[in-house]
Amino acid sequence: MRTMYPAGREPKGVGLEAENARWATPFFNGRGFDMSKMGWGSDAIAAMLRELDFQYAALVPGASYRGLHDSIVNYLGNDNPKMLLCLHEEHAVAIAHGYAKVAEKPMLAIVHSNVGLMHATMAFFDAWCDRAPVVVLGATGPVDAAKRRPWIDWIHTTADQGALVRDYTKWDDQPGSPAAALESLIRAKQIASTPPYGPVYVNLDVEIQEEKLEQPIPLPDKARFRVPFPAVPSPADVQSILGSFRRAKHPMILLGRMSRRIEDWNARVALAEALNARVITDFKIGSTFPTDHPLFVGPPGSRLSAEATKVLRESDVILSLDNVDLAGMLSATWGKDRVDATIINASMDRYLHKGWGKEYQALPPVDIDLVVAPDVLVHTLLDALGKPKTAAPHKNGAAPPARAASNGSAEKEIGIRAFSQGLGEAFAGIEVCYIRLPLGVNGADFTFHHPLGFLGGDGGGGVGAGPGMAVGAALALRGTDRLPVAVLGDGDFLMGVTALWTAVANEIPLLVIVANNRSYFNDEVHQERMAILRGRPVERKWIGQRIDGPSPDMALFARAQGAIGLGPITSREEMAPAIAQAIKEVKAGKVCVVDVRVSPEYDASVAGGVVAHADRGGLGPDRG
Repeated sequence: MRTMYPAGREPKGVGLEAENARWATPFFNGRGFDMSKMGWGSDAIAAMLRELDFQYAALVPGASYRGLHDSIVNYLGNDNPKMLLCLHEEHAVAIAHGYAKVAEKPMLAIVHSNVGLMHATMAFFDAWCDRAPVVVLGATGPVDAAKRRPWIDWIHTTADQGALVRDYTKWDDQPGSPAAALESLIRAKQIASTPPYGPVYVNLDVEIQEEKLEQPIPLPDKARFRVPFPAVPSPADVQSILGSFRRAKHPMILLGRMSRRIEDWNARVALAEALNARVITDFKIGSTFPTDHPLFVGPPGSRLSAEATKVLRESDVILSLDNVDLAGMLSATWGKDRVDATIINASMDRYLHKGWGKEYQALPPVDIDLVVAPDVLVHTLLDALGKPKTAAPHKNGAAPPARAASNGSAEKEIGIRAFSQGLGEAFAGIEVCYIRLPLGVNGADFTFHHPLGFLGGDGGGGVGAGPGMAVGAALALRGTDRLPVAVLGDGDFLMGVTALWTAVANEIPLLVIVANNRSYFNDEVHQERMAILRGRPVERKWIGQRIDGPSPDMALFARAQGAIGLGPITSREEMAPAIAQAIKEVKAGKVCVVDVRVSPEYDASVAGGVVAHADRGGLGPDRG
């Protein structure tokens, strides 16, 4: 994620001067609203949202925030923020989550009262586990019982609405006046944007929105409420780390939650080369290092490959840069043996560790423990090394090496290897952002050369977030030269398909490819394991798992949202022309969905890891 540095210590080329200058701009700069016409509490709230630079607000309408809705439309002219109408509250928050994964800054989502918040809870959890900055506004009330309308206001008023999501948000608030709401909004964006990142929630009483103001409320000077600079490692720690690497014979770097900035990407490459350290990345996070670099240990995946396990076991110094599950990775490598490597850990994640959820994972053994942002440490180490330059960059778009065409279980279907290999061939030479990839593919079939090459998973390991996150990521990518591509499982697509309507309605180009195995297949694998363990018929594993008889028409679902739907594609030969047509449509500004029928299977080289660690459909978007 984007990192702020202390004045005078900014790494050259990081480009933060412009960011700080933007925060320092004066408040009323001619962007379309008049202080003298601020007549209602919601007008002041809307003005604050604009000054906090929220460009979009993904929302589902509701009477609980009718005052704010009116102010965004009639006071701000539906601009900064512009409303993106959604068909489900989970989509609204998922869109903001997807946007944050690309833009690395919070987007606004708005949900209606307690019922809308209950719809959105899964998306909150995804953003929380993914450590994504998201600001969500809600509403309730009237809190004053004497002002509630019969029935409807009573069922849509909650005494402590934030409690619904408090265990998986960084902060929540329910301000009691329009003036207090302004401070809450500033604090919300500041907290969401401060590492470690996460979602925040502000609940607005309907009464403060609809309060008639006697005079305009002065807006706070946001230049005095900037995101604080993160801590930097001490010179002693830096020298201790570099000393460990100088003595190391087999140094290793484990990359976890890192920024999407190309400057930070290049710094990571330069550091690995300067230290001659091997590098392992995490599929759950996305692309953080070039996967065809000589120092990269692959293939990329959510779990360690046999090669990566061997190299990691041989390492004598390991630098973990905010690895999602450092203890789990060490346990998978050393088992019950003592980890004899020197472990250096740079992470601020402990600031989010609570008692309700256990997404913080097991406690790792660490020899040098730094509570600093990982990219800050990378730049600091490079400074200490004299800022060595990275080698010449690799070419983008190179196709991965050819592999066996299919391990398919059905002759007339496309095997998962053939499917992922077909994707690599279809997008060769094109600047692609893989927003999502399904659970069963092998990372060896994909080569990433850019921090936006692949965005990783949804964080929470549920199902249904993929389409909404794809729309949000595509929104952040709109106007760039990178093609937004979301490869979704059929279960994920079906749960969230109506999110695509928002993309169509707002002209957000997006290509969705459905890896349609017509099953909650990961659960089939679990049922097979249970059957074998208990001596029962394996042939019955599909019961209660298959999405078939009838098979839903994915292309028709897409067309129902106003998108272009292609397929079903049932042979390898059909894939390339279908995807070529889809690319043409997306480059013309359209939303296009390609339904590809694939065998219900996982790539054999990754299936063991998927089955061993997946839960209710696993680590990625394909429970289906």
